Amino acid sequence: MNDHHFFYLGLTFILMHEMDAIRCKEWRIFPGLSVLNDLWGYRVFMLAHIPLFIFLFLGLSQTENSRLIFGLDVFFIIHVGLHLLFLLHKKNEFKDWISWTIILGAGVFGLLDQLFTTY
Repeated sequence: MNDHHFFYLGLTFILMHEMDAIRCKEWRIFPGLSVLNDLWGYRVFMLAHIPLFIFLFLGLSQTENSRLIFGLDVFFIIHVGLHLLFLLHKKNEFKDWISWTIILGAGVFGLLDQLFTTY
């Protein structure tokens, strides 16, 4: 592991959020997937994460991965904004303190990594 300790904390929170997203049926508020019934929304949502996670872990295993880390830090921050944008969506189930601690945790640690890590 390199000097991106805050990044890895943010990554932990975003991966936990993806687990929570299954419980909260995030596909119901996700543009494109929201038109699918729950069975198909769940399947597509779950299966889409396989190539995403492969890309993520292969990219992080590379010696020179600072651009990927920078991009993911930015995503962690923007991700909080997206959840705020969809906060009032009628099918949004991210309402409890655990979900919001996880969502905000990823964003906060992404921001801290940007502020305190030299690239």
